Amino acid sequence: MRLSGKKILLGITGCIAAYKAGYVLRGLMREGAEVRVMMTRAACEFVTPLTFESLSGQPVAVDLFPKDRFTSVHHIFAAEWADLILVAPATASIIGKIASGVCDDFLSTTICAAQSPVMFSPAMNSFMWANPITQQNVEKLKSLGYSFIQPTEGDLASWAVGPGRFPEQDVVIEEVVDFFCRASDLEGKQILVTAGPTLEFLDPVRYIGNPSTGAMGFAIADAARRRGADVMLVSGPTSLIPPKVADFCTVVSTEQMAEEVMARYENSDVVIMAAAPADYTASGSYSNQKIKKSGKPLTLKLTPTTDILAELGRVKGKRILVGFALETEKEVSNARKKLREKNLDMIVVNNPTTPGAGFGPDTNQVAILKGKSKAEELPKTSKTVLADMLMDRIVKLIKK
Repeated sequence: MRLSGKKILLGITGCIAAYKAGYVLRGLMREGAEVRVMMTRAACEFVTPLTFESLSGQPVAVDLFPKDRFTSVHHIFAAEWADLILVAPATASIIGKIASGVCDDFLSTTICAAQSPVMFSPAMNSFMWANPITQQNVEKLKSLGYSFIQPTEGDLASWAVGPGRFPEQDVVIEEVVDFFCRASDLEGKQILVTAGPTLEFLDPVRYIGNPSTGAMGFAIADAARRRGADVMLVSGPTSLIPPKVADFCTVVSTEQMAEEVMARYENSDVVIMAAAPADYTASGSYSNQKIKKSGKPLTLKLTPTTDILAELGRVKGKRILVGFALETEKEVSNARKKLREKNLDMIVVNNPTTPGAGFGPDTNQVAILKGKSKAEELPKTSKTVLADMLMDRIVKLIKK
């Protein structure tokens, strides 16, 4: 049984597909999962709680303050109990509530308090699914780490045919199984990730740098952590809250990043260089005092910083080494050159001039190169989703 020992909270919302949740419930239990059910009031209009109590052998939670039983902070206990919260079917309403932080019933309040991952399986009319607000809510939740099972196309309750149909129960169950498989596929691995910019100061107040936020590197570190890896994260200056990794270190300059990376390199199985370190420093022309504006041209002598990725490639050994490349022209050919010259197993390249890619946005659009194979173009997606896509490919490299 592939879900043996797993604890799943099944949330059911108000749509015609609510009756299919019974098949999902039994399928999860057949795989060995312990399942408890939460229902919205609207869901009870389609299927009674008694149905799911009979199928699960457990009481069904509907109201925050039921009159017939002791509740206290039951929604908090439920959130702490679960290994996964699966909302299937998920209406546009519950997706909108969670995206907006609305907690007005047992299900939404439990999700808000969730300490475990949350997965939605949407089901609704095609027009509701295509509504820009619904799609914005979905993308927002994806960017925050929530998972989605894509609805299928087919016959709908309105007799229309289109996207928005609840997937077959086996599809939902396989998605849950895959989730738990991914959650442990990096267990025992030591992964070193770099993130953010480095700053090379010219004087006490000015520096050479770039607008990297560190979001991509932080998302990768968190994805590796969620999949069971022991993660070491070395980051340049950023305003982001770091993920709860085993080892977090902050640096300012490229040389500091090089030192901290090299100090951790021996203990790593995989190194993912997602940082954007400065290529040049004002070594030899740094001023201890603020350089005054004189109205005249200012000449600076810049020298190259350590190429951390190239140094790692020279002492790689059996480790997996992944690099990032930011290119504004001939992206693939320039990235392939770096892949070869720096002895990388994989390189991720993007163009910051592409809308929704590069520094700043919550999304990214990249191509992946490995060996001599053709570049794999990935669609624009949130950096959180992209991080998991990259980890999927790194897992395959590890298995090879």
